[in-house]
Amino acid sequence: MKSIQFPRALGTSVLIAAPVLLAAGGYLYAQQQQDFSKVEEHVLPVQGNVYMMVGAGGNSTIQVGKDGVLVVDTQFAPMADKMLAEIHKLSDKPIRYIINTHVHGDHTGGNEALSKAGGIIVGGNFAGQVAANSPAAILAHENVLNRMSAPPAAGQPAIPFGAFPTDTYFGDSKDVFFNGEAVQLIHPHNAHTDGDTMVFFRRSDVISTGDIFTPGGFPNVDVNRGGSLNGLVAALNRIIEITVPADKQEGGTYVIPGHGHLCDEADVVEYRDMATILRDRFQDAIKKGMTLDQVKAAKLTRDYDPLYAANEAVIDRFVTAAFNSLSHPPKP
Repeated sequence: MKSIQFPRALGTSVLIAAPVLLAAGGYLYAQQQQDFSKVEEHVLPVQGNVYMMVGAGGNSTIQVGKDGVLVVDTQFAPMADKMLAEIHKLSDKPIRYIINTHVHGDHTGGNEALSKAGGIIVGGNFAGQVAANSPAAILAHENVLNRMSAPPAAGQPAIPFGAFPTDTYFGDSKDVFFNGEAVQLIHPHNAHTDGDTMVFFRRSDVISTGDIFTPGGFPNVDVNRGGSLNGLVAALNRIIEITVPADKQEGGTYVIPGHGHLCDEADVVEYRDMATILRDRFQDAIKKGMTLDQVKAAKLTRDYDPLYAANEAVIDRFVTAAFNSLSHPPKP
C-alpha cells in the first residue's frame, strides 16, 4: 500500500495511508486489494487526552484516561492487532467504548476484535463475572445496526454478529461521560450516509467527523445509504458551529477527519465553501433541466479538480452522487 505525506495543521507532517475504496458503493468489508502486512499504525497526540491513529482505512480517534480507552472507528479488520498494540502503548486499561461514525467497513472492520479485547463497565454484586464475559460496548446510530444486520448484497460476505453495534441511539444526539470529560455523539441527517455520528470531546476540544469531512478529496456522498450533498453541507456547517479557532493562530478546536490530515476550523471552512459552491452549481444546472450527462460534460468542478480529485473516475463518482442526491433527495 502506498503512503503519502499530508501536512499537519501545525506545520509538521506525518505519513498517512492513502484512502482506498472511498466509492459510495457496497459495504467495504472485503480488503483483498491491500497488503496490510506492510501498513503501520501511526499515533499522533492531538490535545487533551485524545489521539489520532492512522493506518489502513479511516482515521481512528483514541481517548485514554482513568476509566479506560474509548475508540472512534476501527479501520479495516486486518489492522485490529496493530491497533491494539498501539493502544496498549497509550494505556494499560481496557477498551470500554467503541463508537462507529458510520457503517462502512474501513471504519468498522475491527469492531469485533477490539470489542472482544475490551470489556464493558458494570456494577453490582456480579460485576466481575459480567465484565469478564462481556466485550466493550459498540455505540452507533441505529441506522448503522439496521444496515449491518440486513442481508448482504450478492457476492458480499455477511458481517459477523460480533461487529454489530450493541448500544444504539435514534435521535439527534447521545451523551457519554468518560475519562473525566463529556463526549457528545451528534447525528447529522442524511450527510455522508443516513447513520453518521460526529464525536465531540468537549474538554479536550476535539471533534471526530468520520467521512463527513475528508479534506483530501471531494465529498463522499453514499446515495445508496441515505447520503446527500445537502445534508453533508449542513453537517459541515454544524462542525463549524462547534469549532472555535485559536486567536490569530492555527489551532483551537481540532478536527480529526475520516481520511486525511489533522485539521482545525479553517480547513473545515475551506472545505465547506467548496462543497457549497459546487452544490449550488449542480442545483442551478438541475433547475435548468440539464441531464446528468450534460452536467458531466459542463465540467462544473474543473476549478477544484486539481485539489480534490486524483483522476477522472473520482470526479465522475462525485458528480454522479451529487446530481442524484439533489435530483432525488432522501426522505428525512
